[in-house]
Amino acid sequence: MAETLQMVFSTAQGRSTTISVSDPDPEITAQDVEAVMDSVIAKNVFETTSGDIVSKVRSQIVSRDVDVLAEY
Repeated sequence: MAETLQMVFSTAQGRSTTISVSDPDPEITAQDVEAVMDSVIAKNVFETTSGDIVSKVRSQIVSRDVDVLAEY
């Protein structure tokens, strides 16, 4: 099963932007993710088309099953 950590933020223009991380550590906690999200906001290193990242909205882990039918 493929898992992705999604960190959703609000931007200066009031839009949402998401930073996704594939295969997060299975031991990751909400507190770990919150600390990373706080750092993303404080360091302001990501540029979006709708302005600076200004606040946290939510974090979630999305799980997907993928059945490959064929590879070419």
